[in-house]
Amino acid sequence: KPAMRKCQESWFLELSAALEPGTKPKCDKTALLTDAIWVVNMLHEETSRLKEQNVKWKEKINELKSEKNELRAEKQRLKADKEDIEKRIKALGAHQPSFQYHSTAMPASYAIPYQRIGTELVPFMNNPHVYMWQFVPQTVVDTSEDHVLHPPVA
Repeated sequence: KPAMRKCQESWFLELSAALEPGTKPKCDKTALLTDAIWVVNMLHEETSRLKEQNVKWKEKINELKSEKNELRAEKQRLKADKEDIEKRIKALGAHQPSFQYHSTAMPASYAIPYQRIGTELVPFMNNPHVYMWQFVPQTVVDTSEDHVLHPPVA
């Protein structure tokens, strides 16, 4: 029995050192046990709180993963839509003439006949009175800013 008692005393000294490191060990066994129970309860509460927080974080991670997958799917869909639109634009561009003439600049009697070469319509120019300025975009022909852009030379 005395060996057992010594062993218990050393356990209480170790418990006191663990509860309050750096201070003189307590000899009051009830105070030591009360402090130990209080620390164990605090650790148990903190463990419960951390477990709840861990569950919340896992739920948030799953939500973010599903959102990421949705965004990836939307990105793929948008990429496919973009490619489809680009194909349509290329298809439209291949069948239209590469220029447009101003309808007011050319009367119907002098309209340009088109000649089909392959898949494109090419103008067949046979009238010498049709000038090329009608095929130039209107912004290039505009002379309203000439006095600013090109001042007169003396």
